[in-house]
Amino acid sequence: MAEILKVPAKGSLLAAQPYLGDPHFEQTVILLTEHNEEGTVGFVVNKALEINFDDIVIKFPKFASKIYHGGPVQEDNLYFVHRKGDLIPGSIHIQGELYWGGDVDPLKELIEMKLISPEDIRFFLGYSGWTPGQLMDEVKNNSWLILEGDSVSVLDDSPDALWSKIMHLAGGDFALFANGPEDPALN
Repeated sequence: MAEILKVPAKGSLLAAQPYLGDPHFEQTVILLTEHNEEGTVGFVVNKALEINFDDIVIKFPKFASKIYHGGPVQEDNLYFVHRKGDLIPGSIHIQGELYWGGDVDPLKELIEMKLISPEDIRFFLGYSGWTPGQLMDEVKNNSWLILEGDSVSVLDDSPDALWSKIMHLAGGDFALFANGPEDPALN
Protein backbone atom coordinates (compact mmCIF):
# COMPACT_ATOMS: atom_id res chain seq x y z
CA MET A 1 0.00 0.00 0.00
CA ALA A 2 1.33 3.46 -0.89
CA GLU A 3 1.45 6.22 1.65
CA ILE A 4 -0.97 9.05 0.92
CA LEU A 5 0.70 12.37 1.67
CA LYS A 6 -0.95 15.39 3.23
CA VAL A 7 0.99 18.10 1.37
CA PRO A 8 2.06 18.27 -2.29
CA ALA A 9 5.71 18.73 -3.16
CA LYS A 10 7.83 18.95 -6.27
CA GLY A 11 8.10 15.41 -7.64
CA SER A 12 4.97 14.09 -5.96
CA LEU A 13 2.02 12.65 -7.87
CA LEU A 14 -1.57 13.80 -7.80
CA ALA A 15 -4.22 11.21 -8.56
CA ALA A 16 -7.74 12.45 -9.20
CA GLN A 17 -10.20 11.19 -6.62
CA PRO A 18 -12.74 8.76 -8.10
CA TYR A 19 -15.52 10.54 -9.98
CA LEU A 20 -13.93 13.96 -9.59
CA GLY A 21 -16.49 15.49 -11.95
CA ASP A 22 -14.04 17.66 -13.90
CA PRO A 23 -13.66 16.35 -17.48
CA HIS A 24 -10.14 17.83 -17.72
CA PHE A 25 -8.94 15.72 -14.81
CA GLU A 26 -11.18 12.65 -14.51
CA GLN A 27 -8.96 9.61 -13.69
CA THR A 28 -5.76 11.59 -14.23
CA VAL A 29 -2.33 11.28 -12.70
CA ILE A 30 -0.28 14.46 -12.54
CA LEU A 31 3.45 14.70 -11.94
CA LEU A 32 4.21 17.91 -10.04
CA THR A 33 7.28 19.58 -11.53
CA GLU A 34 7.14 22.71 -9.37
CA HIS A 35 5.46 23.53 -6.06
CA ASN A 36 6.39 26.64 -4.12
CA GLU A 37 4.99 29.90 -2.73
CA GLU A 38 4.32 31.13 -6.29
CA GLY A 39 2.09 28.18 -7.18
CA THR A 40 2.19 24.69 -8.64
CA VAL A 41 2.92 23.27 -12.10
CA GLY A 42 2.50 19.70 -13.25
CA PHE A 43 1.73 17.48 -16.23
CA VAL A 44 -0.99 14.90 -16.74
CA VAL A 45 1.08 11.80 -17.50
CA ASN A 46 -1.63 9.33 -18.44
CA LYS A 47 -3.77 10.96 -21.14
CA ALA A 48 -2.28 10.41 -24.60
CA LEU A 49 -3.65 12.46 -27.48
CA GLU A 50 -4.46 11.04 -30.91
CA ILE A 51 -1.40 12.78 -32.40
CA ASN A 52 2.26 11.88 -32.54
CA PHE A 53 5.40 13.96 -32.16
CA ASP A 54 6.07 13.87 -35.92
CA ASP A 55 2.56 15.20 -36.60
CA ILE A 56 3.17 18.53 -34.87
CA VAL A 57 6.93 19.11 -34.57
CA ILE A 58 8.70 20.29 -37.73
CA LYS A 59 12.42 20.62 -38.47
CA PHE A 60 13.18 17.76 -36.11
CA PRO A 61 14.38 14.21 -36.76
CA LYS A 62 11.65 11.57 -37.02
CA PHE A 63 10.73 10.41 -33.54
CA ALA A 64 8.04 7.81 -32.80
CA SER A 65 6.64 9.34 -29.64
CA LYS A 66 3.10 10.09 -28.54
CA ILE A 67 1.97 13.49 -27.35
CA TYR A 68 0.08 13.76 -24.05
CA HIS A 69 -2.43 16.31 -22.85
CA GLY A 70 -0.44 17.94 -20.04
CA GLY A 71 -3.32 20.09 -18.84
CA PRO A 72 -5.62 22.93 -19.78
CA VAL A 73 -3.06 25.77 -19.50
CA GLN A 74 -1.13 26.95 -22.59
CA GLU A 75 -2.24 24.01 -24.71
CA ASP A 76 -0.44 25.46 -27.74
CA ASN A 77 2.96 24.95 -26.10
CA LEU A 78 4.97 21.74 -26.11
CA TYR A 79 6.72 20.66 -22.88
CA PHE A 80 8.70 17.57 -22.00
CA VAL A 81 9.70 15.42 -19.03
CA HIS A 82 12.66 13.08 -19.42
CA ARG A 83 15.40 11.09 -17.75
CA LYS A 84 18.36 12.56 -19.68
CA GLY A 85 19.18 15.53 -17.44
CA ASP A 86 22.88 14.74 -17.74
CA LEU A 87 22.68 15.16 -21.54
CA ILE A 88 20.19 18.02 -21.94
CA PRO A 89 21.53 21.35 -20.62
CA GLY A 90 18.99 23.55 -18.87
CA SER A 91 17.00 20.60 -17.54
CA ILE A 92 15.29 21.13 -14.20
CA HIS A 93 15.56 18.22 -11.77
CA ILE A 94 12.17 17.03 -10.51
CA GLN A 95 13.04 13.98 -8.42
CA GLY A 96 14.93 10.73 -8.83
CA GLU A 97 15.79 10.28 -12.52
CA LEU A 98 13.14 12.72 -13.79
CA TYR A 99 13.84 16.13 -15.34
CA TRP A 100 11.68 18.80 -16.89
CA GLY A 101 12.50 20.72 -20.07
CA GLY A 102 15.90 21.84 -21.23
CA ASP A 103 17.56 23.18 -24.34
CA VAL A 104 15.89 21.98 -27.54
CA ASP A 105 18.95 21.94 -29.84
CA PRO A 106 20.79 19.27 -27.80
CA LEU A 107 17.51 17.31 -27.61
CA LYS A 108 17.31 17.42 -31.40
CA GLU A 109 20.90 16.11 -31.67
CA LEU A 110 20.26 13.33 -29.13
CA ILE A 111 17.23 12.15 -31.11
CA GLU A 112 19.20 12.27 -34.37
CA MET A 113 22.07 10.27 -32.83
CA LYS A 114 19.54 7.84 -31.29
CA LEU A 115 20.84 8.58 -27.78
CA ILE A 116 17.33 9.25 -26.55
CA SER A 117 14.36 6.97 -27.14
CA PRO A 118 10.61 7.45 -26.70
CA GLU A 119 10.91 5.53 -23.41
CA ASP A 120 13.23 8.27 -22.07
CA ILE A 121 10.92 11.21 -22.66
CA ARG A 122 7.28 12.25 -22.64
CA PHE A 123 5.93 15.28 -24.55
CA PHE A 124 2.93 17.33 -23.43
CA LEU A 125 0.70 19.95 -24.98
CA GLY A 126 -0.24 22.28 -22.16
CA TYR A 127 0.29 21.97 -18.44
CA SER A 128 -1.71 21.93 -15.23
CA GLY A 129 -1.26 24.91 -12.96
CA TRP A 130 -2.51 26.24 -9.64
CA THR A 131 -2.15 29.62 -8.00
CA PRO A 132 -0.76 29.81 -4.43
CA GLY A 133 -3.06 27.91 -2.07
CA GLN A 134 -5.39 26.70 -4.83
CA LEU A 135 -4.09 23.13 -4.91
CA MET A 136 -4.24 22.78 -1.12
CA ASP A 137 -7.87 23.93 -1.22
CA GLU A 138 -8.59 21.23 -3.81
CA VAL A 139 -6.80 18.62 -1.68
CA LYS A 140 -8.89 19.66 1.36
CA ASN A 141 -12.01 19.29 -0.79
CA ASN A 142 -11.02 15.69 -1.60
CA SER A 143 -10.25 16.32 -5.27
CA TRP A 144 -6.76 14.75 -5.20
CA LEU A 145 -4.72 12.02 -3.56
CA ILE A 146 -1.05 12.94 -3.13
CA LEU A 147 1.55 10.18 -3.35
CA GLU A 148 5.34 10.01 -3.38
CA GLY A 149 6.69 10.46 -6.90
CA ASP A 150 8.41 7.08 -6.81
CA SER A 151 5.15 5.22 -6.06
CA VAL A 152 4.96 4.42 -9.79
CA SER A 153 7.25 5.03 -12.74
CA VAL A 154 5.56 7.67 -14.88
CA LEU A 155 7.75 6.90 -17.89
CA ASP A 156 7.75 3.11 -17.60
CA ASP A 157 4.33 2.08 -16.32
CA SER A 158 1.50 1.81 -18.84
CA PRO A 159 -0.15 5.24 -19.04
CA ASP A 160 -3.57 3.65 -19.57
CA ALA A 161 -3.29 1.67 -16.32
CA LEU A 162 -1.53 4.31 -14.19
CA TRP A 163 -4.58 5.76 -12.41
CA SER A 164 -5.95 2.27 -11.62
CA LYS A 165 -2.54 1.18 -10.34
CA ILE A 166 -2.42 4.17 -7.98
CA MET A 167 -5.96 3.44 -6.71
CA HIS A 168 -4.85 -0.15 -5.96
CA LEU A 169 -1.72 1.16 -4.21
CA ALA A 170 -3.77 3.61 -2.13
CA GLY A 171 -5.81 0.64 -0.93
CA GLY A 172 -8.98 0.69 1.13
CA ASP A 173 -12.00 2.21 -0.57
CA PHE A 174 -9.83 3.56 -3.38
CA ALA A 175 -9.03 0.04 -4.55
CA LEU A 176 -12.76 -0.50 -5.16
CA PHE A 177 -12.71 2.26 -7.81
CA ALA A 178 -9.56 1.08 -9.58
CA ASN A 179 -11.42 -0.78 -12.32
CA GLY A 180 -14.48 1.45 -12.55
CA PRO A 181 -15.33 3.45 -15.68
CA GLU A 182 -14.64 7.18 -15.96
CA ASP A 183 -18.39 7.72 -16.19
CA PRO A 184 -20.21 5.86 -13.38
CA ALA A 185 -23.40 5.86 -15.49
CA LEU A 186 -21.66 3.31 -17.71
CA ASN A 187 -21.30 0.87 -14.84
